[in-house]
Amino acid sequence: MDHLLSVFIKVAEKRNFSRAAEELHMTQPSVSQQIQLLEKHIGTKLLIRTNKHVQLTKAGEIVFSHAKEITSLYKRMSTLVSDLMNEATGLLKIGASYTFGEYVLPHILAKLKTLYPDVIPSVQIGNTREIVQAVLGHQIDIGIVEGDVVNQNLFIKAFATDEMYIIAGINSEFDIDKEVSIEQLEQQTWIVREEGSGTREATERLFNRLQIRPTTLIEFGSTQLIKEAVEAGVGITYLSELTMKKEKLLNTILFLQVKGTPIKRNFSIISEAFQLQTKSMNVFIECIENHYENE
Repeated sequence: MDHLLSVFIKVAEKRNFSRAAEELHMTQPSVSQQIQLLEKHIGTKLLIRTNKHVQLTKAGEIVFSHAKEITSLYKRMSTLVSDLMNEATGLLKIGASYTFGEYVLPHILAKLKTLYPDVIPSVQIGNTREIVQAVLGHQIDIGIVEGDVVNQNLFIKAFATDEMYIIAGINSEFDIDKEVSIEQLEQQTWIVREEGSGTREATERLFNRLQIRPTTLIEFGSTQLIKEAVEAGVGITYLSELTMKKEKLLNTILFLQVKGTPIKRNFSIISEAFQLQTKSMNVFIECIENHYENE
């Protein structure tokens, strides 16, 4: 059944029997036969062939929506059984929010490769909301997110804190030796991350905590783009110190003195609440914890 579902998923994704057969290293008649067997097992038609491509029936849409989760769970089951008898090895699907994923994770992966060369990491970078959904949807094994996450279906373990600062360009109107007032901050253009981002969540909490009501907000989906915009004098922002190390060293940004800042937030490891952790997951977590202990 697992093989039938895998063939069906590929045909549904490619919308074409020939392209699916090519990627699966099968003949087109073999792929067609597998689809027919699956349809016979399900008891209804799943695909409709047209002149140009293949379309899913309503039943096909239902099967497709669950097939990925079923095949993922089957692979996890096989991995866990194999894991009992072997050393840490195989594919480890990791998800990380942008701040951690782009500025810390590469160093941890380098250590993981040195200590456990048979573990093969696959990395997905997204905002906190996307990583949570990927864990719950069995698309990744383990996630690292920023900010506060609460979900009864998740195992959540905070492992480090992160300091957030209000940042301006070096040529801005602010005096680095003077405290900035709330009125001054409200008059600025604020550059913020998109909804669902841990950094955006932290920014909203900052606004509430300091009673800031910005007159102008610009939303960007990239921390790097925000940093470049701030350096260019477009506006100010609120970012993790982790993301600003190079700019601080090059003296291209200002860490503004604002009463009540910097503010700390957590980095947390998340995984499914009721899943068994593989050896690969455990050694990856050890690498994270060792990284921060050495820091």
